[in-house]
This record gives sequence, C-alpha cells and structure tokens, in this order.
Amino acid sequence: MGRILDVIAPPRMGTPFRWNLTSSWVAQLGDGIALAAGPLLVASQTDDPRLIAAAAMVQQVPTLVLGLFAGAIADRVDRKRLVLTANLVRVVVLLLLVATIVTGTISIGLLLVALLAVGTAEIFADTGWRAVLPSIVPPADLGVASARQMSGFLVANQMVGPAVGASLFALGHAVPFGVQATAGLLAAALFAKVAVPAVVRAADHEPQHVGRDILDGLRWIRHHAPVRTLILVILAFNITWGAPWGVLVYWAQQRLGVDEVGFGLLTTASAVGGVIAVVGYDWLERRVALGRLMKVCLTLEVLMHLVLALTTVPVVAYVVMFVFGAYAFVWGSLSNAVRQRATPHDLQGRVGSVYWLGLTLGLIVGQLIGGLLADRFGPAAPFWFAFGGSALTLAVVWRQLGHIAHADEQTH
Repeated sequence: MGRILDVIAPPRMGTPFRWNLTSSWVAQLGDGIALAAGPLLVASQTDDPRLIAAAAMVQQVPTLVLGLFAGAIADRVDRKRLVLTANLVRVVVLLLLVATIVTGTISIGLLLVALLAVGTAEIFADTGWRAVLPSIVPPADLGVASARQMSGFLVANQMVGPAVGASLFALGHAVPFGVQATAGLLAAALFAKVAVPAVVRAADHEPQHVGRDILDGLRWIRHHAPVRTLILVILAFNITWGAPWGVLVYWAQQRLGVDEVGFGLLTTASAVGGVIAVVGYDWLERRVALGRLMKVCLTLEVLMHLVLALTTVPVVAYVVMFVFGAYAFVWGSLSNAVRQRATPHDLQGRVGSVYWLGLTLGLIVGQLIGGLLADRFGPAAPFWFAFGGSALTLAVVWRQLGHIAHADEQTH
C-alpha cells in the first residue's frame, strides 16, 4: 500500500498533501453516492418535472449567489477551520435529512431546503479547500497534485460512487445519505491532520468590509492579463461545452439511436480516458511545453464538437468521448495549476472563486442555449454551435496561450 501511495502522491509532495488527498477521495466517494441517490430520492417524492429541475438548480444557486463571498471569507479566516466547519455543517444537514426519511416526515419542500443547505455548505468547504492546496504543495508540483485529486473525482465520484449509491438506495432510502454523512465525517477527520501554513495577509492591519475584499480580488484579476484571459477562456469554453452536454442524452437517443446502456457507455468512456490522463499527467507535463499542451487540449475540444456534430455512429462517439475525457482532465489539471501558481496566497480564495463562478455560469448559460437550439433545430445543433463558438474563441486567444501558461512569471 505504501508503494502505491508513493506513486500516486510522491514523497516530495509532502505528508500534508497525502492527508489532503486521502480526505478528498473519501469525500468524493460520499458525493458520488449522492450523485445517484439524490435524484432517486427526488423522484420518489414528486413526478413534477418543474420540482425535479428545481432540485438540480438549488444546488447551483449557492455558487452563483455566494461564490465570491465564500472566496473573500476563505482569504479572511483560517482556511483549515473553514473547511472543517463547513463540512461538519453539511454532515449535520445530511443526518437531519436521514432522520426525516426514517420517520416518514420527508417532503419535497424539506428536501429542497436540505439540498440548498448542503450546496451552501459545500461552496464554502470547496472554496477553502481549493485555496489550501498551493500552501501545502510546491508550485512545480501543483499540476500533478491537481491531477491526483481529479483521479479521486473520476474514480470515486463518477465511476464507483453512483453505482454504490443506487445499490444502497435499493436497500433503503435513508441508507446512502447515512453513508454519505459517515464519509463526510471521515473526510473531515482526515483533513484535520493536514498541517496548513498560516497565510500572511497584507490587509490584516486594516480591517475592511468583505465587499472591498471582493473588489480587491476582482481588481487584481483585471490587472493580471494572463489570469484574466484564462478566466474568460474558461467562461467561453464552458458555454460552448455546456450547450451540447446539457442535451447529451437527447442527442445520443436521436442521433446515435442508443439505449440507456449505450448512453452510460459515453460517460464511462470519458471517465476511462480521464483516469489514464490524470495518472500520466506528470509524465506529460515534463515532456511537453505548457503553452503547447494548452493549445493541443483546446484544439481537440474544437475538433470533438465537429466530429460529434457530424457522426451518427456510436463507436465513433465512444472513441471521441474517450479522447475528450483524456484531454479535458489534462486541461483541468493544467489550468488549475497555472492559476494557482500565478495567484498570491492571500488571494487564492477570491481568485479561485471568480474562476469557478465563470465555470459554473458558463455551464448554466450553455445548457440553456443548448436546450433552445436542440428544440428549434435538432439534436446536432448544439454541437455546431459549440464547434463555431470554441473555434472562434481559440482563434482569438491562440497567441496568448503561451503567456497564460507562464502566468506565474508575470505576477505582481
């Protein structure tokens, strides 16, 4: 077991990272269980599509409404304490949800409130957790560290967790949420072992309103061209990616003619590609210039949309989704590392919150556009929109990608 851990988290990355990585994997497993059990619980309470959609939306609302505020708080308070407190709040909410299920007092109204509370706690926990990583990992290893954490997301959250969650739900509606709460407690206990260095904040001697903290973060981004451009690229590419992704099941049924199993294979193919990519990320980063790697990933994104817009052959779609999983998670590891290296420690929370707000907002806008296009012009239309939009965006930022890749050299 020790040798395996040495490969996944090399000793040079330090003991704090190992505890942090183990904690994140456990938490991802719990969240993956809820990924399947949550929609099943919602469906057991209502067949109203508006309420089902509301259940999905309320989990995104905290990011949109509180994301920037959470980033400012993460730069004000002890980040380790913030992560632990927010995770424990989430555990308490889950236990209360379990109690309502066991006692038969659960209702769709209570469930929506619980989902909103869990989402709110999660945005504070995740914002603090993301801001911790650059404090415990050397800058040169941030890409590998992000890749290792993504491997937990892929395996535990996307591949293992949903299957376990559905099986546990069949045993009893309360069971998967009790297991998720237990995983949350264990993850918090593991994270408590992470030694997080204190962050020196330039404004400690000048207390100011949290709104000013947010504005300071936005001002820093405005004056740091590479990070500003990276965030705009994330926003644009998530709009174009979100358009077809939001109607992927409709496209798969109408264009590929696959059933539920065939649709599941699309996401499985992307997950397998992602696992291979994140495991080999450190090898790739050592051998390919970062700017070139960014260009390759975004070029593959453009080509993916084109091929999926044209094809009606399931095998072609599976191959493309495998490639998508590989380059998408390389891009995710690389872009996170570039941003974290360039951002001062006392601004990690605020800059990271803007980054994730752009990502989330892009997906929501893209999914709305994709639904409208598919309804009006057919299932392939969102992919044509994504191809055109991503190609145009890439053409605009192509020359700047080399500067973005080395944004840490331009920090001021």
